[in-house]
Amino acid sequence: MRPTQNNVRIIGGRWRSRIITFPGSPDLRPTPDRIRETLFNWIGQDLSGKSCLDLFSGSGALSFESVSRGALRVVAVESDPKILHALKANLQKLGAEGVELVAIDAIKFLASDHRTFDIIFIDPPYRLELLPELLRLLPSHLAEDGLVYIEGQTLPALASGWQVWRSGRAGMVSYQLLKLATNE
Repeated sequence: MRPTQNNVRIIGGRWRSRIITFPGSPDLRPTPDRIRETLFNWIGQDLSGKSCLDLFSGSGALSFESVSRGALRVVAVESDPKILHALKANLQKLGAEGVELVAIDAIKFLASDHRTFDIIFIDPPYRLELLPELLRLLPSHLAEDGLVYIEGQTLPALASGWQVWRSGRAGMVSYQLLKLATNE
């Protein structure tokens, strides 16, 4: 049986309307166009100079959208070798300098890497229910005034220290943009 190919269109920036492809996988659900459009309206269309972390990169839609909109650096974390192969192919097709692919489990990445990021995207496979654990690990990886995007069928109650900056729902998907709470 031939593997199925899926695709998604980049919706903004220098690669607007370019198509990226990825293999079929039950856990791979690219962030829909409508949600990506809302997300980049929230965080800004121009990400010049920003550094981003895309945990559970999957299709790479959020990574490639970020670089397309000027992000200086995107670290795309993916542990599935088949999906990683597709990410590499899309990276070459687009000539996407500034994207660093890291083949590792997201939790292990957070434990071993000590860089900070302006924007962190988290959209793990829903069945793993990893959002609470990931949110506990993120503060040391978030730059000052950084933002965290989360997506899921249902979203967990936030631990203290986090505040919802923006939120939305489209169909069966809930999504939020989070900030660390400040003591103002």
